[in-house]
Amino acid sequence: MAKWYCTMCHTEVEQDTAPDHCTTCMAAGKLILDLEAGIPATPEDVRDQARKRLKGLCAAYPACDGNFDKVCQKEAYGKPIGFGGAGQGSSFRNNAQALMNLRLKMRVVGEHAEPDASIDFLGMNLEFPVMGASTAGIEKYNDAMPEKDFCRAIVNGCREAGTIGWRGDTWFYTPENNPALQVLKEEKGQGIPIFKPRAQDVLKKLIHMAEDAGCPAVGLDLDGCGSTIMARNNQPVFRKSVKDIKELVEFTSLPFITKGIMALEDAEACAEAGAKVVGVSNHGGRVLDATPGTAEVLPEIAHRLKGKVFITVDGGIRTGYDVLKMIALGADAVLLGRDIIRAAVGGGTLGVRLHMEHVKKIFKKAMFMTGQNRVADIDRNILC
Repeated sequence: MAKWYCTMCHTEVEQDTAPDHCTTCMAAGKLILDLEAGIPATPEDVRDQARKRLKGLCAAYPACDGNFDKVCQKEAYGKPIGFGGAGQGSSFRNNAQALMNLRLKMRVVGEHAEPDASIDFLGMNLEFPVMGASTAGIEKYNDAMPEKDFCRAIVNGCREAGTIGWRGDTWFYTPENNPALQVLKEEKGQGIPIFKPRAQDVLKKLIHMAEDAGCPAVGLDLDGCGSTIMARNNQPVFRKSVKDIKELVEFTSLPFITKGIMALEDAEACAEAGAKVVGVSNHGGRVLDATPGTAEVLPEIAHRLKGKVFITVDGGIRTGYDVLKMIALGADAVLLGRDIIRAAVGGGTLGVRLHMEHVKKIFKKAMFMTGQNRVADIDRNILC
């Protein structure tokens, strides 16, 4: 009799043959592992499995930087974008390079203290300033895993690691069949839905569903206005004015997040409209080629809005060291996208937790080695 382990809900069962699904959480059979063969114990174990399931799309390289020697980018120009960046991928590369160009100042003299990496985010205590980004659509990538399993892996893996996962929106999500909102309702609102900038009436319906699911906040992926695949599938998206954003902010009692911001003017407009969170992001370099890296535009936005709104940033962040750099530049928290997709595909909830816990460990080490005891104390003085 073999023993089987569900990477989604951690259920163990004994039976002769591999289960075709988990009887506890209904996860797909591909996410259930033979205990005798071993289960992932490290992020690298998880990435090894993700490499197989994302073959031809993402090879889970040690350096996820969008260079032309990477399978995601060398095939992207003029073809479906896959895991790569828009156009020739310079925005994707700029995200990674901007962080690589920053140096940390090591400080080892002073009173000994264990760093406190926790933060307050919209009244929620997070163990560290890292959240899962609002990704979506993974079931259309090599049929890597069912969409609801993907959403559940992000939500529960982040929760188990002491943080929260954001959930995204894509062309096959509709108000009538929205995998993210379905999972968030089933998981009692343990995640934050971020919607594409659809028509106002559609957004209001989705926001009402998020409220009904018990979500702690809702948001808008403003840079999704450039999504051609949404329009091709009868899911039109639009640029949003300050008036539009304010209308949505006032429609809900939940804190409102505006994501996809790369210009100070847009950041100030979102704050003016009443957004509680401004997310600095170029969508991982996937919506417009030739933008700066997010680490290049973050300081100006943080200088003007720090303390007035909560500032998040994503783009090129791969390690706890990168997290520290972004916090030093003025972010209140960061989001992880591609790495968390790989973690979910390679190991379900378990994979996401393993990856997030590794990032937390390295972030706390980086705080310790730069003499930082609290996240609120981190500033540009730790950069060389």
